[in-house]
Amino acid sequence: MGEILGIGTTHYPGLTGTDEGLSSVWQRIINAPLIGEKWKDKANWPAGMIDEIGDDMGLASAAAYRERMWDNFRKQRKMIDEFDPDFIVIIADDQYENFKEDIIPPFCVYGLDDDFEQEVWGHGFAATKDNYWGEPHDLKMDFHGHREGAKYITAGLLTRGVAMPYAYRLLHSPILAHGFNYSVLYLDLDRRGFPYPIIPLHVNCYGSSVITAGGAFQHLFEKPEQNGLPDPPGPNPALCYEVGANLAEALAESPYRSVIMASSSWSHCFLSTNTGYVIPDFESDRMMLEALTDGDYETWRGRTMEEVEAAGHHELLNWHVLAGAMDKLDRKPMIADYVETFIFQSDKCFAAFPPN
Repeated sequence: MGEILGIGTTHYPGLTGTDEGLSSVWQRIINAPLIGEKWKDKANWPAGMIDEIGDDMGLASAAAYRERMWDNFRKQRKMIDEFDPDFIVIIADDQYENFKEDIIPPFCVYGLDDDFEQEVWGHGFAATKDNYWGEPHDLKMDFHGHREGAKYITAGLLTRGVAMPYAYRLLHSPILAHGFNYSVLYLDLDRRGFPYPIIPLHVNCYGSSVITAGGAFQHLFEKPEQNGLPDPPGPNPALCYEVGANLAEALAESPYRSVIMASSSWSHCFLSTNTGYVIPDFESDRMMLEALTDGDYETWRGRTMEEVEAAGHHELLNWHVLAGAMDKLDRKPMIADYVETFIFQSDKCFAAFPPN
């Protein structure tokens, strides 16, 4: 029987850059032309937001914020090292990186080569800025896949009635989507090497906006063009839950030691209509955190897509897969840290679901 460790983490892109870059994104958002006029007046800013900005436009807060993130990633890396898995299933999303107009699957399992290289700083938005580690843009980094494990998972899901696509090669981008790559780079932030094979499990978190908005916050600068009906939505929380439950069942019957890891921040300010696109939806995040802590997975399963999108919880769909898996295994989380912020775009949660 397989042994499973559950982990919830984040792949927050802001951590890849310098503190100056980390502290500047909020300014770009708040000054975007389609942001409500209310936010242009500092008198309307919440006290906590003013405190984070300080007298240096958030630079000192950025340094402290990063250290808190790094502390959590080091703890999660230690947990993984002690568990010593055969592979890690990373549940993350593709933001118009490998999946574009020719195919937008709701889910996809990647069965990558056992050893492969990636220039993670040489493509996409990472190629336009310096990174925290000062690594060159043409640096080739070693990653490891687990094709046999990916085959096992995909077959296990298909035989359980889940119509799961799979791929052995990347499509439009020469590297994996940043949600997968940054998860690995943060777990190896001290650059000790990351020997664990990964099996990426893509979730179409951005749904009907993944093409029109490019999976980012371009919609704050210009209204997306739409021809006819909106593009189809992403998978809803109940479907994500079912995929997670079947994934856990398949891995529990496997010969593998595996980690099921959901990687995403929670409410993204620039996606939340509830908060005017400037600050995260703290109320919705706290509600979801309370339900998760209590093992109230029905609250997670019962969310509607309207609620998900209004709260900026698009990428939390990755965690809905994890929730389905952990409910199937009858696990409640250990919440290592929950971090709210006004200016660093999204709230973060670090959780673990150790074997009983």
